[in-house]
Amino acid sequence: MIYLDNSATTKPDEQIMKTFIQANERYYANPASLHEMGVESNNLLTRSRQQIANVLHTTEEQVVFTSGGSESNNFLIKGIAQANTHRGKHILVSSVEHASVLETVKSLEQEGFIIDTVDVDKNGVIQFEDLQNKLTKDTVLVSIMHVNNEVGAIQPIEKIAQYVHKHSRAFFHVDAVQSFGKLPITFNDELGPDAITISGHKLNALKGSGVAAFRKRTTINPLIHGGGQEMGFRSGTVAVPQNVAIAKAIRLADENRAMLNAKYTQWRNDLHAFLAQFADVYVLSTNEGAPHIVSCSIAGIKGEVMINAMQAEGVIISTSSACHSKDSKVSHVVAAMGIPDVFARGVVRISFGLINTEEDITAVKKAFEKVLKQVKGEVRKYEMA
Repeated sequence: MIYLDNSATTKPDEQIMKTFIQANERYYANPASLHEMGVESNNLLTRSRQQIANVLHTTEEQVVFTSGGSESNNFLIKGIAQANTHRGKHILVSSVEHASVLETVKSLEQEGFIIDTVDVDKNGVIQFEDLQNKLTKDTVLVSIMHVNNEVGAIQPIEKIAQYVHKHSRAFFHVDAVQSFGKLPITFNDELGPDAITISGHKLNALKGSGVAAFRKRTTINPLIHGGGQEMGFRSGTVAVPQNVAIAKAIRLADENRAMLNAKYTQWRNDLHAFLAQFADVYVLSTNEGAPHIVSCSIAGIKGEVMINAMQAEGVIISTSSACHSKDSKVSHVVAAMGIPDVFARGVVRISFGLINTEEDITAVKKAFEKVLKQVKGEVRKYEMA
């Protein structure tokens, strides 16, 4: 099978798995223990945290290990908002955020926070004027994802950071789950966010590992109380092997970013040109979007039909969001973008990863055209000038 659902999750890299297994075999002692084995585990954990801090241009005290993207989003959004109510109780998010952001801010409404959403254009990019109009003196937090997980739209986070920092006292959080390792993002100047979310299993590390990182000046309440681990932000016995593995994944992703970006960009543009020739295909992703995501829809055909038909041809793809793959409703991202009704329920996503090759792209084009004929009865192409 050709696996092209890397935005949902990636296959653990052999190097990272080796690091994880070695850490489990040798550094299994609790890093909070005072004996020699505990100290060794803690030293390894400290080195791993420092590796991540170096990549992000921050300090190790600003790097918190979590169980993944959803927990990091919950921790940063709730923690920042609840710790800074003296700045205001207004929160801004985009209309195309991941559910772990949208549901988190919805829960804060029960605590008296006021939530506003920033509209997006037909490509899924925020309408900056709408952000300007909705940012107020009472805005305590702005949370805008870097890359949309469904259609690959890239948000102008540097422009947003500059505006938010200049015109408000709000903190700026970025869900970087889909962008880290594909696009650069750091805390090194005022053009960067105050806090970011990273997920291990999107970077060929293990499921159940993540990072929440933030600037020094960011005030955050703990999400999990207990023994005071992770600088008091996230109590509980620390999973050293998982965190060693994600640290290696983050370092490798940063080192390989330029190479992968170039390769994925070529594949994405190639598939966009291929898909654009079909009259019954609507392409949602663009050449200005994330390099690793291609999103399209077939007129009048549900996404599940395409997934099953492509699987029969040996190609694994997904509906627009794996998190809601069993939900037959129109995606909130597709709805926000104003996609025509005939295409709204048929969105599928092709996403690249380390395991993919040029031959996979050739194979997916062949399979797609064959499946299109099966589900539509014919293949209608635009006449080329």
